[in-house]
This record gives sequence, C-alpha cells and structure tokens, in this order.
Amino acid sequence: MTADISVNRKALRDYHILERFEAGIELKGTEVKSIRAGFANITNAFARVENGQVFAYDVDIQAYARASFSQHEPKRSRRLLLHKQEIDRLFGLTQIKGHTLTILRLYWKDARVKVEIGVAKGKEASDKRQDLKEKADKRETDREVARFNKRHG
Repeated sequence: MTADISVNRKALRDYHILERFEAGIELKGTEVKSIRAGFANITNAFARVENGQVFAYDVDIQAYARASFSQHEPKRSRRLLLHKQEIDRLFGLTQIKGHTLTILRLYWKDARVKVEIGVAKGKEASDKRQDLKEKADKRETDREVARFNKRHG
C-alpha cells in the first residue's frame, strides 16, 4: 500500500521524465512526526550525486511543534538510500547535458517514507503548449463520448 505524502506537480509540468527510481530517505525522528502531521513540501526539490552518494535538496519538512529539545532544520540536505548500481546509473545519466534529477513524490510504503526520483530533461515552451493542447483535446473527446453515451445508453 502506498499513500502519497507530497507530489511535485511542477516537475511533471516542466520536465520530460525519462526514468524513475524509488529510494529510501534518511530522516530524523522529528522529521517523520512532522511528515505524519502533513508538513512536507517538495515543490522545488531536486537531487544530486556527490561522492558516490545521492542527496536530496530543498525538501521542506517543517519543524515538529511538540518536539522536546532536539529539532531538525527544515530544508537540510538528506541522503537518499539507493543501491550502488543505481547510484552509478544515476551518475551516468546526469552527466548528459540537459539532464537533472528531480524529486517527483514523497510517499509511504508500509511504515517507511520513500522518495520517487526521476531523471528529467527540461521542456521547452512549445512542448508545454503541445501538452496543454493534447489535454484539451482529450477533455473534449471524453466530454463528447459521455454526451453520446448519455443519449444512446
């Protein structure tokens, strides 16, 4: 069972997602409690491969209000947990010009928080317009099919 905590819709709008990976994320106790309370945001989040490890940046997990003495930094960099082969693959894919790692969603898998990261390539304005056109066409055809089925069904 997977339940989404946060989804990065901006990344899906601005990038072509070439490949997706599932990763664990290294969190502190107050961060997990804050996520359970619904205070996580990944709107501008991205990942980077550094020294054979993958780190997530700009994952905003607000401070937990009822924490005792220890508190976490809301936008600290967090290590992503991946296998060595996956890290090597990600490193190779990000060396290609125009490719980057974006964080697509944060979700629960059993009792653990997982991150879906994607190898992304930026869209141009014409690509975005084409996507909007296709979405409008699909909406119109669905509307017409529903209208036809309502009359003849």
